[in-house]
Amino acid sequence: MTREKIKLSATPCKVNDLQSLPLDDGQVAIWWLGQAGFAVRAGSHTFLIDPYLSDSLAQKYKGRPLPHKRMMPIPVDPATLKGIDWVFSTHRHTDHMDPETIRSLARNPGCHFFVPCAALDQAVANQGLDMKKTTGVNAGQSLTLDSGISFNSIPAAHEQIVVNSRGEHHFLGYIFRSGDIHIYHSGDCVPYDGLEVHLRNLKPDVALLPVNGRDDYRLSQNIPGNFHFEEALQLSLDCDIPYMIPHHFGMFDFNTIDPLKLRAKIEKMPGPVRVILPEIDIAYCFSK
Repeated sequence: MTREKIKLSATPCKVNDLQSLPLDDGQVAIWWLGQAGFAVRAGSHTFLIDPYLSDSLAQKYKGRPLPHKRMMPIPVDPATLKGIDWVFSTHRHTDHMDPETIRSLARNPGCHFFVPCAALDQAVANQGLDMKKTTGVNAGQSLTLDSGISFNSIPAAHEQIVVNSRGEHHFLGYIFRSGDIHIYHSGDCVPYDGLEVHLRNLKPDVALLPVNGRDDYRLSQNIPGNFHFEEALQLSLDCDIPYMIPHHFGMFDFNTIDPLKLRAKIEKMPGPVRVILPEIDIAYCFSK
């Protein structure tokens, strides 16, 4: 790697206690929430990405061939999370933009929501969000959240890039910048032409990438897929990303990868990308 070395420390810390974890200046802490969900603390701010903190899909798909029952417990009651400044959704699928979770988080005074422009009407109508506290985002934007914290949005290809008649991308990835630390959350994504160019320009230090893969059966059930682990790793290698955190596994039995097999793949890797198999209630703290 040619970049300044990134330091990582992993500290046991329940998601409920994320506000009490002491952080050094410039340090950024990341918690996995299950599926594609993450909590991030950066400076005095806290934000969430794609939190699915309910079992609403089990109710939605009850009695159907793929019941969407959670395989892992809900790590935290979203109603108990305080001090949340921003919530980001990469697309409208319920395990990324969950009405039950979002309604609970909206009780945080001052919390602002960012959703794809293509999903803005749904977010306001179905999630009950206040339009004044909700911002639509399209690929290619760069927004400053506060002093020292900003993000870029880029396209994501959930098997394919989808753009509506208004030119709004249905699926997004985000690159967050907090001081010297840059974090890429791809959303649901597979490799596509131009992705590496975006990442080489924006230079993420940490990539949060889905690794549940894809196949014809799932696609036939209207379940588009994501990177295979090997593709996610190759992307990180090709784009000189020092750390990769795989996710989108362990939630639904029909749309996962065996964590033991995933761990075995990680243990065989020689580097230079360091792959971290995330665990619930662990704070992954990055600094330079």
